[in-house]
Amino acid sequence: MGARGRFRVGLSLIGVLVYAAPLAFAARQVSAAPSPPWYEAITVNGFVSSSYSYNFNRPPSRLNGFRVFDFDDNSFKVDVAELVLQKPTPKVGDAGFRVDVAAGGSIPRVSAAAGLFRDSGGVAQDIDLQQAYVGYLANAGRGLRLDFGKFVTHHGYEVIDGYDGWNDNVTRSFLFGFAIPFTHTGIRAAYAFSDRVSTTVMVVNGWDVATDNNRQKSAGAQLTLTPAAEWTVILNGMYGAERPDDSGDARAMLDLVAMWKPAGSVSLGLNLDHGSEVNAVLAGENARWDGVAAYARLGITGRVSFVGRAEHFGDWDGARTGASQRLSEITLTPEFRPARGLLIRGDLRFDHSDHAVFEARRGPKQDQATAIASVLFAF
Repeated sequence: MGARGRFRVGLSLIGVLVYAAPLAFAARQVSAAPSPPWYEAITVNGFVSSSYSYNFNRPPSRLNGFRVFDFDDNSFKVDVAELVLQKPTPKVGDAGFRVDVAAGGSIPRVSAAAGLFRDSGGVAQDIDLQQAYVGYLANAGRGLRLDFGKFVTHHGYEVIDGYDGWNDNVTRSFLFGFAIPFTHTGIRAAYAFSDRVSTTVMVVNGWDVATDNNRQKSAGAQLTLTPAAEWTVILNGMYGAERPDDSGDARAMLDLVAMWKPAGSVSLGLNLDHGSEVNAVLAGENARWDGVAAYARLGITGRVSFVGRAEHFGDWDGARTGASQRLSEITLTPEFRPARGLLIRGDLRFDHSDHAVFEARRGPKQDQATAIASVLFAF
């Protein structure tokens, strides 16, 4: 190569260095940029619900019979004030957590798990660690979601109120209160096979126990099908021994939920439950319970809706409610949304049993009627 050729190569090398130097510097600047503070990945949400309940039976004990969270009569209440801290796991490889701390005179007293905020005598206070779990989205197929800790159940149509979802009716159904559990402590795994089929499996201590009360774990599974945009069908099942110090007598539960939510103002829901438990009545005598609930929601305007519910629950052996009976109820719930996150609701409910199990001022009755006003806010 001549002198002229060497000169051209030298100029070319100098040009490359001049061009590449700013890029290398920029790359070093990007890599050297500090990572976002850990607290910026954590979200904070809250939920507050208050209510007033009146029982037309005027029970001397001032307690509503066979109700779940609305058990106090003629009383203003802070049902729950909930604070949620969480780090979501939206991408494969992400790890995070969720902690729900709930305080109030209704929900924590009922849904608190034994061994955590419920003592050995079965008494719960006005505070609960409703959920506390670590989450991880594993790199498997479309993403395998794993949760370790305490979480609310995925069984049933109705939910425990929170910032990310609340019950359409103010009161809870008999199915919610007596046919299914509230919470679990253990491990669960969720996987979506497609946009229309997903599943969840779990191995847990059992129904509503943070510390296991026997030596057998309980297993549960869920299959969710979305055959069309407006249709969702969910099948749940659970099996395991649930009574204290009894690892042999199993409790089994099947739960079916179907929802039809078209683009219009009407939506419908259906919930079917069946449960049984070995030797739960007497030795050699099994318990069985069944129930069905139907739901309808009608949106009048963007702010006003009406929700109706009708149900029937058979506690054939008294293992769930303490009385062998058939319970039914009808509930109407008007709701008004005056501002974002704010919901004002009424709740008119009529309960009936085939036995005189409802307390009243002049003696037990087969019927119970209540009216409730409720206000909630979520952010």
